[in-house]
Amino acid sequence: MLKWYEQNVADSDVVISSRVRLARNLEEFPFSGKLQEEQAVTLVNKVKKITNLLSEKDHRKYYSCNISTLSEIDKSAMVERHIVSPLLATKEQTTGLILSEDETISIMINEEDHVRIQAIVGGMNLEEAYQEADKIDDIAYDELHFAYDEKYGYLTECPTNAGTGMRASCMVFLPALSSARMIQKLIEEVGKYGMTIRGIYGEGSKSLGNMYQISNQKTLGNSEREIIDNLKRIVTQIVKQERKRREYMLSVNSDEIQDQVYRTYGILKYARQISSDDAMNLLSQLKFGVDAKLIKLDRECNIHKLMMGVQPGSLQWTLGKNVGSLSRDQARAEYIRKELPTII
Repeated sequence: MLKWYEQNVADSDVVISSRVRLARNLEEFPFSGKLQEEQAVTLVNKVKKITNLLSEKDHRKYYSCNISTLSEIDKSAMVERHIVSPLLATKEQTTGLILSEDETISIMINEEDHVRIQAIVGGMNLEEAYQEADKIDDIAYDELHFAYDEKYGYLTECPTNAGTGMRASCMVFLPALSSARMIQKLIEEVGKYGMTIRGIYGEGSKSLGNMYQISNQKTLGNSEREIIDNLKRIVTQIVKQERKRREYMLSVNSDEIQDQVYRTYGILKYARQISSDDAMNLLSQLKFGVDAKLIKLDRECNIHKLMMGVQPGSLQWTLGKNVGSLSRDQARAEYIRKELPTII
């Protein structure tokens, strides 16, 4: 079964993925900030019991676990694949996870809220992501009895998530706007419309390989439809700006950019050791070159999947063991050499 990041989708030259996350809390438990450890254990076990029901009603296989049973490598790899948040991976209190086989759906248990239902799909597909998350929400609602108020909507640990409890986001690839140093201006502009631009792993993280997350900041007072429409409108405008900037760059400097792309390919194809940051920067340049048809490869290559694969946790997960930084750099270079197609 193909994972969301293995699928070929429209607009993937700029929009890598679309995600919808629903924050929910169970009526019978205190919010996570006041949850005692014994209650946390009961909460996680209760939510995990819906795993088989999800498999039955959603017609795909689901798995569940306590996060404490996972190795540090497993947790790091899951953060890098956007299955779990950094907070869930590091929280000391008992936490859990329910995950669909294709990694489209993940349910984080006892993160900031009791339940966070996440649906992530490739490309510019916010409606599909919402439909997936909403379907799981409907299945879980009857079993878990989420806290809801007629006036305030779904009740959440943080007031900014109340109402729909929904955060929608798109992961975007912005090499041209980044090169033109226009990201800060974008951050200021989207902020006027209740949106925010963050790093690759959300709040508090940095951009890697010119990847950014664009998401709504406000949930209370807006419907799910309004949140999706507003975000889609903002992202569509950013896509237009990015593509326009790419066209401009190529119109004034095509030969030099193409030369740089070929040099980048040479480093990636023949390097014997490479750091995570260098790999991300070089793969970003190569993705730009492939998307702009400045370089042709003998087969399709999902460069975003490569970007995920070179991250420290994912790389060690592939190796099946924990290794030092030098061994990682060598293994990363070997992984890229093996996965990278040949130039036509």
